[in-house]
This record gives sequence, C-alpha cells and structure tokens, in this order.
Amino acid sequence: MYPKLFTHIKKHVSLTDADEALITNKLTLTKLRKKTFILQPGKICQGNYFILKGCVRMYFVNKKLTEQITQFGLENWWLADYDSLYNQKPSTYYLQAVEDCELLLLTPQHETELISAIPQLQTYFRNMFEKSVIAAQRRIHYISSMNDEELYREFSRLFPEFIQRVPQYMLASYLGFTPQFLSRIRAKKV
Repeated sequence: MYPKLFTHIKKHVSLTDADEALITNKLTLTKLRKKTFILQPGKICQGNYFILKGCVRMYFVNKKLTEQITQFGLENWWLADYDSLYNQKPSTYYLQAVEDCELLLLTPQHETELISAIPQLQTYFRNMFEKSVIAAQRRIHYISSMNDEELYREFSRLFPEFIQRVPQYMLASYLGFTPQFLSRIRAKKV
C-alpha cells in the first residue's frame, strides 16, 4: 500500500509481506494542504511523520518575533518534534506543510508494537535517528565554520532540490540570514 515507505525501509532491513501488512495497519495517512499546521506550540507531538509527498518545515518564533526554521523534510524523510513526542511535553515548535503533503503518522505506541512484532525495525529506526543527529551536527558545524556565502554555496551543492522547492525567505531563515542577503548571494555568479 505504501511502496515508498517499504522501499525506504528495505534499504536498511528486510521485510516480509506479512511485515508490510502489519506496518500498514499501524500507520495513519494524513493529507495536508499547503500552509496547514501539523503541530503548534503548546501541543504535544502525536508521532513521527514519514513524508510520502511534499515538503514540511519545523520552526519556532524567536524573541524578535521572527520565524527561525530548524529543519525541513522532503519525500522519504521522517520528521517530528522528538522532545515533545518522547518526553510528552508541550512543543515549542511549529510543523507546517510548505507544499501539499501526504504523510504517514506513526504514534509511539504503534512504533513500540511494531518493533516488538518486527525486531529488525529497531535497527531501521535507530539508523533514521542516527542520520537525523548527524545532519543536525553537520548543520551546526557549517553554521559555525563558514561565512554566509560559503554556507549558501555548500547547502546548494548538497541539497539542490531545496533551492528549487523552498521559498527564498524560508531558505534564508534556515540558513540564518535575511532574504535580502540571500538575494545578493544568489545574484552573484560564482
């Protein structure tokens, strides 16, 4: 039923047809229009979202009342406010559809049940969590060690799909500078 998800999982672990059927029964398909919120501050994150189609952003509003994007997710990525989800505390983040989206929701209870029934999923989810941590560490390193233009050029090289799909003001927020500065960088022919 969800070939994109199963193809993604099978890159890391093997699944039987029975495993796939069990996984399908534990997921909830959510279709969202562009700009729809999945999560808002003060609410508890309901689960981990696998993106079948579309783009989602995670952000907070800082003390200057400016949106600060901390993460994007595209097709075949998992996204959640893990602090809210696993500690069952109110979120400080927004999760919002940047494009029309199709997401699969996996609740913590269903994740636990699936890992119990299909032990190799523990390896899969650990791999996904490790990749998420690595990406966050790399982002911190890039922001701390590169000037703004180098940061934009490296991001463009590593993630060209974002440059085409994400509005410029969102990309600027994610990279930590103003849309006007981003326009000047993009105007340079390097």
